[in-house]
Amino acid sequence: MRILISGASGLIGTALIASFSKANHEITKLTRPGQPTGPDAIVWDPSADTIDQARLEEFDVVVHLAGENVAGGRWSRAKKERIRNSRVDGTSLLANGLKGLKKPPKVFVMASATGYYGSRGDEELPESSAPGSGLLADVTREWEAATDVLASTSTRVVKLRIGIVLASKGGALSKMLLPFKLGLGGKFGSGRQYMSWIAMDDLIGIIHHVIANESLSGPVNAVSPMPVTNREFTKTLGLVLRRPTIAAVPSFVLRLAVGEMADEMLLLSARVIPQKLAESGYVFLYSDLEKALRFILGR
Repeated sequence: MRILISGASGLIGTALIASFSKANHEITKLTRPGQPTGPDAIVWDPSADTIDQARLEEFDVVVHLAGENVAGGRWSRAKKERIRNSRVDGTSLLANGLKGLKKPPKVFVMASATGYYGSRGDEELPESSAPGSGLLADVTREWEAATDVLASTSTRVVKLRIGIVLASKGGALSKMLLPFKLGLGGKFGSGRQYMSWIAMDDLIGIIHHVIANESLSGPVNAVSPMPVTNREFTKTLGLVLRRPTIAAVPSFVLRLAVGEMADEMLLLSARVIPQKLAESGYVFLYSDLEKALRFILGR
């Protein structure tokens, strides 16, 4: 297949390109001005609302992963604007560019997020659940809605609501490893908040699955079928690393340290269920957290 990818240099994009390349697919990257260009790159600039639309013709698949890192530092007003604009404006630019094509792609897969559901305690959240409240929920709702312009085309749109991605390099897990290895790991707040996670290998498998499975469209929860509480996650990571996990961090300390991001990410509880994946026959490589962590960390 001919596949176009945005966010190709990110954590997920790097792994996805390696996987696509092994399957001998033809990969083209969406790149920003000033980045390397060539026959395998198309320049776009969401901040200037520009894209080389003529070169978007005749791709079989578009995978849209680009977006500002939400976990990079405190959320200033400017940071929150970048979080929103990089997702909503970028998706709108790309979707509108594809809409105007004579031959649009067969499938458009966008990376959305479980932040769509907000913080919902221990409520189980399949794809049919209503959106939540908060900055990330509002941004994610706008982000997904930016693809609605493709509803009048032949392109099948899949909105992957991705949970916490566990990978050997980069992402949330890499930030946890040092304090845990030093014996400073512990639960956040009460520890009762649910964490919906996904192993990188499964996320890549899910992307292949939704591309191939024409019955899947709209929101698809890209998470393990076994979400865990923060307390359970902490205990399991400590077990795998053979380190104590008694250094709990109170909620007020988290709020002092990272501000609004504490409630939106670290203390948020989302018990997300991959109902559509289960119904479509996707078989998870890692549904058990301990087995996933042992594989990812080589233990």
